[in-house]
Amino acid sequence: MAVNIYQAVKQAMQDLVAPQIESIKGEIIALRADVRGEVNALRGDMTGEVNALRGEMTGLRGEMAGLRGEMTGEVNALRGEMTGLRGEMTGLDGKISGLDGKMTSLRAEVMANFARLDERLTVALDLRERIVALEARLPR
Repeated sequence: MAVNIYQAVKQAMQDLVAPQIESIKGEIIALRADVRGEVNALRGDMTGEVNALRGEMTGLRGEMAGLRGEMTGEVNALRGEMTGLRGEMTGLDGKISGLDGKMTSLRAEVMANFARLDERLTVALDLRERIVALEARLPR
């Protein structure tokens, strides 16, 4: 008899709980489907965003490569100009050295001319003194 009561209670519990469990299972299955749908939608959104970012990064890489090329061209142009300026400076150094040599030569000529002028002035003053001495001897 106790077994019959147990079986009766068990059957009653199953009759009450089983439909609720089946209802909950259905809700769980529906929730799983909703979650899977949301996850798949998020994955799709993320994939789209990642692809968009990859595209932007590829574009930026292209722009950077272009800028790098421009900078390389500018640097090479500046190097060429600097090489040209160095050549001009070397030429100017040569001209300055030549002018320095000419100035030294002119300075030596001027000094020699001053020495000759000094000698001539000394001779002229000596002659002047002699003339004055001779004039002093002449009768008046």
